[in-house]
Amino acid sequence: MHCPFCQHGDTRVIDSRVSEDGATIRRRRGCEACGERFSTLETIELKLPVIVKSDGRREAFDARKLRVGFDRALQKRPVSEEQVEAAVRAVVHQLRMTAERELPARRIGEFVMAELRKLDHVGYVRFASVYRSFEDVADFREELDRLERELPGEGQLSLLGEHAVADKGAKK
Repeated sequence: MHCPFCQHGDTRVIDSRVSEDGATIRRRRGCEACGERFSTLETIELKLPVIVKSDGRREAFDARKLRVGFDRALQKRPVSEEQVEAAVRAVVHQLRMTAERELPARRIGEFVMAELRKLDHVGYVRFASVYRSFEDVADFREELDRLERELPGEGQLSLLGEHAVADKGAKK
């Protein structure tokens, strides 16, 4: 590896450490010519599929966009950074496992919704409302009803808040 200071063509590795998640190796290097030290990060380079947008455009997968989508859906929700990172890794893993060269953006959205559903139901509904382009309250209600049917016994009415439950009883 070239030295970033003097551009000498040969450096030596002084120390190597594997990151906590095992995904990267940090190497401390020294330049034989100028004596400067610097660090490098080594990661596995895996080819992820190209994303085909709904309008037909193709673009490279961007994990930062994926993370932003999770962050927006889970804003002000009781979900830890570790849980979000694990969900992002799970989606990336699913992308790798498809072994496809191209994937429609819709499929990635489905992967994200599946992970959000496990993490936080409010975050899931938030993401679904944008992803599925909800147009009115009826669309929200339909998604909440679907969620309640598929997850019986988990008290999903709490998604609507305590007032909604009380109001429901008052209307009878």
